[in-house]
Amino acid sequence: MKEFIKNIIASMTLEEKASLCSGLDMFRLKGIARLGIPSILLSDGPHGLRKPVFDPDHLGIGQSIPSTCFPTASAMASSWDRNLLYEIGYALGEECLHEDVAVILGPGANIKRSPLCGRNFEYFSEDPYLTGELAASMIEGIQATGVGASLKHFAVNNQEYRRMTIDAIVDERTLREIYLAGFEMAVKQSRPRTVMCSYNKVNGVYASEHERLLTDILRKEWGYEGLVMTDWGACDDRVAGLKAGQDLEMPSSFGVNDAKIVKAVRDGTLSEAVLDEAVERVLELVYDAVENRLPDYCYEKRTHHVMARQAAAESMVLLKNDGILPLKKGMKIAVIGAFAIHPRYQGNGSSQVNPCRLEKAYCELCTYTSEITFARGYDLRSDVPDERLITEACNIARGAEVAIIFAGLPDSYETEGMDREHMRMPESHNELIRRVAEANPGTVVVLANGAPVEMPWLGNVKAVLEGYLGGEAAGGAAADLLFGMVNPSGKLAETFALQLDDYPSANYFPSGPRTVEYREGLYVGYRYFDTAKKAVLFPFGHGLSYTSFEYSDMEVSASQIKDDEELKVGVLVKNTGDVAGAEVIQLYVRDVESTIFRPEKELKGFDKVFLQPGEMTRVEFTLDRRSFAYYNVETADWHVESGDFEILIGSSSADIRARETIWVESTRPGVSVPDLRSTAGIYYNLPPGNLVVDDESFKAIYGETLPSNIVLEGEPYTINSTLGEVKETFFGRIFFELVHNSARNTLPEAEDGEMQKIMTEKMLEDLPLRNVLTFSEGKINEQMLEGLLLLINRKPAQGLVRLSTALLKIG
Repeated sequence: MKEFIKNIIASMTLEEKASLCSGLDMFRLKGIARLGIPSILLSDGPHGLRKPVFDPDHLGIGQSIPSTCFPTASAMASSWDRNLLYEIGYALGEECLHEDVAVILGPGANIKRSPLCGRNFEYFSEDPYLTGELAASMIEGIQATGVGASLKHFAVNNQEYRRMTIDAIVDERTLREIYLAGFEMAVKQSRPRTVMCSYNKVNGVYASEHERLLTDILRKEWGYEGLVMTDWGACDDRVAGLKAGQDLEMPSSFGVNDAKIVKAVRDGTLSEAVLDEAVERVLELVYDAVENRLPDYCYEKRTHHVMARQAAAESMVLLKNDGILPLKKGMKIAVIGAFAIHPRYQGNGSSQVNPCRLEKAYCELCTYTSEITFARGYDLRSDVPDERLITEACNIARGAEVAIIFAGLPDSYETEGMDREHMRMPESHNELIRRVAEANPGTVVVLANGAPVEMPWLGNVKAVLEGYLGGEAAGGAAADLLFGMVNPSGKLAETFALQLDDYPSANYFPSGPRTVEYREGLYVGYRYFDTAKKAVLFPFGHGLSYTSFEYSDMEVSASQIKDDEELKVGVLVKNTGDVAGAEVIQLYVRDVESTIFRPEKELKGFDKVFLQPGEMTRVEFTLDRRSFAYYNVETADWHVESGDFEILIGSSSADIRARETIWVESTRPGVSVPDLRSTAGIYYNLPPGNLVVDDESFKAIYGETLPSNIVLEGEPYTINSTLGEVKETFFGRIFFELVHNSARNTLPEAEDGEMQKIMTEKMLEDLPLRNVLTFSEGKINEQMLEGLLLLINRKPAQGLVRLSTALLKIG
């Protein structure tokens, strides 16, 4: 294949080579008829195929073909089930084969730094190890069908606010241990066909042209051989991107960047050999897709729906149960909440799927009991409590044995392009729960949300089932769990804090307009809460079952090892209850005493086992050097400091059932271990209250002067200024309205059309001017944009001349 591709490249013109390095339109790659190079189709994911019905639209928010809507990543991660992720990946690949889609754009492996990130529902966890393992399993499943996966968004893309221009300021150790580690695992284990770079800058350089990320780390260090593409509209400087290792720009730039590539090669600022490497990787992707294409492939839609229901059931987490669950068939129940008949089952944005079939919780509960009543409880369009609806709900609750409330976060609260402003549920939901719990002490709450929420009513209800965004079959899965047809086995893949201010990133998220500083460093999620010994609502790894499990006979293969040796760890797990169930066994490692600051403990292994009542099994883990290592910024390598390490095995990060201590001897004892106690002491002794890291402490771990986050008065607008910024000027406001109206006219007439409009308006505000070239389909060219910038920067005469010249050229 390589020789075949090299021969094709040798016969291509420079212009043809340049053209292959960007898309044909929104989702298709260019073909070259003269050389027999076909076009291939990419499609949004990652929890369902989102292939457009008609020609791909440029906002990517048009109607899509019906496909199976599986649980979102935030839900699937709570299954802690590698096999399930593989099976879902395989099913996604099958649907891609059926629709002739070569690459599905997922999974997302970004870390949940804050619960407020609007896109958290697309990401797995706050923990890089869990993220990497699950992402790798999903990629392996997708690619087992011959379809390509796209691991995204590389890297440090953890907020939606100003995501296309924000500069993520993160120290090297945190970058390696937290924000790159999951990507590293997925790349090395599953070899994704493509990696998608993120919009943002990382320490001053756009990810799309970040040579250290795309070439030095991804390719040279991790051995990645696949294609690197941009996120849609993430290209800043196309030539710089090629030099850095960015192969494919998406979507089409309508020839603008093709011409820049040609010019750069001809004037010697870009080596044609560099261009050839990018073209080779594009062609490898194309011909790999051609080789795996199955035009007549069909899949069983019913089978995929059943799988979606199983996945949702495995992913839901029983947070609280005061003995009320499981319910008995035939019980008299009151079902309350609009979500029971208008389910919230996925997030908004580029991942939104048109489901083949949608289950409603109320209808599914009717299959378990005929003694059932329903009340809406709240208005989906309002956050304000509705006294009439609440009174109606309380009335039916009083007449039932159990009241089941379906509540959570509406579409408008979490979506791509916007971050949440707080961690609260709508007051209409909270007040409903409080009042119904007063009316009926036997109240159960089923939540639908993509990320953690505060629960001020927790002490008033008997049970809480965290459903996350469970996909098209979430309604049936919830019914199965509530009535005990399925035993809950989900475990939280993120910490639920008591309140927003408890999170270590609370003072630094979201940030802008220029930079966001990751001052909390390594202390993300449970790494912070466990180290600071701060109380939480529900800990990482928590999840209840209708049965019980006993841990015993923990063994380690040695009491002392060298860091280049493996350690075997085993533990006996027994189902001591009366019903069959699954348990997630979690292994954490704790460095007992270290020179460099480290979290209290870190997840380094997990396994999920299903056991019949009375059945027991031995669960075994293998730990290697990385299980004990930290990233040493002075040697730019992973290093183990000699000392005692505790191996902890538990049912959650807060429920440790067995432990052993071993000694690990470093094979590089001469390496200097950074000691930052005198310059960054806060990281060694985290305060019990709200985390505030001073400038000097953060500079000590960052290692450089901190860039300014201030926009200076009178600072000129540039091609990377956002539409939201320039609309503060007279000409900028006119231009914003033109773009806004144009975008509004492309929005589909749909049930959720209003939400799509809100999302689009917000995304437009954060859109850099350079992206207008792409999304205008070439109707606005660079010279016009230059003229506009002159007008905005109060140079009207020059601006009008430039605009007039541009208009005359196209006239």
